[in-house]
Amino acid sequence: MQIKGKVVVVTGGASGIGKSLCERFAQEGASAVVVSDINQAGIDQTVADISTSTQALGVKTDVGVEEEVNELVAKTLDSFSHIDLFCSNAGIFTAGGENVSTEAWQTIWEINVMSHIFAARAVLPGMLARGEGYLLNTSSAAGLLSQVGSAPYSVTKHAAIGFAEWLSISYGNKGIKVSVLCPQAVRTAMTAGGDGGVAGLDGMLEPEKLADTVIETLEKERFLVLPHPEVLTYMRRKTDDYDRWLGGMRRLHEKFEDIYKKRE
Repeated sequence: MQIKGKVVVVTGGASGIGKSLCERFAQEGASAVVVSDINQAGIDQTVADISTSTQALGVKTDVGVEEEVNELVAKTLDSFSHIDLFCSNAGIFTAGGENVSTEAWQTIWEINVMSHIFAARAVLPGMLARGEGYLLNTSSAAGLLSQVGSAPYSVTKHAAIGFAEWLSISYGNKGIKVSVLCPQAVRTAMTAGGDGGVAGLDGMLEPEKLADTVIETLEKERFLVLPHPEVLTYMRRKTDDYDRWLGGMRRLHEKFEDIYKKRE
């Protein structure tokens, strides 16, 4: 997909990865960029930053609530008649293991997993009717590997990739393209004040650099968007010898265990 002339929606667009994507899509010549987030001030700032380059619309949305995702899509269609690319990017992090409260598990599940499902329900009918459309869902390298120190993050990001795979399998021959964004540590509010922990072992990536990889991958219409190319090597090691990989991850867990306990 070439972004020039396209209508793009980005959730989590007020800051971090989402804001960087909005800015890059505008630079690439998108005909319209819809900025969605729960942070109205951040939405307004992103809209102001990109409005000189493209039509920009801000819509406050809690992506964990299906009715609000439906409203986001409806407002976009009212303004621009169709959606070419929907970037389901918003997400949260919760530290801890199986004993994280049920309420916290439910919250991260709604935002990191159900938001992608809500988005697909809302946009697929229109995309299928047109015979084309693109879904870019943000997961994490944790969804391909794991996340030391956070069972909720690891589980939900795995689920996000599983759903993206299913979408690609089910609709890929009907004109629907699907990609899943799987970075390691990126310099955002989620990693503020730290070095990214385990995810930062290969360095902290700037959001603007991540956006470069997104554009390149969308142009090739490949499924995995890997801003950190090392992740592909780690995936191959994992599938080549699962038990050896688990042993290595246990050693990482021991190395970072005290750090993550402080975050719980």
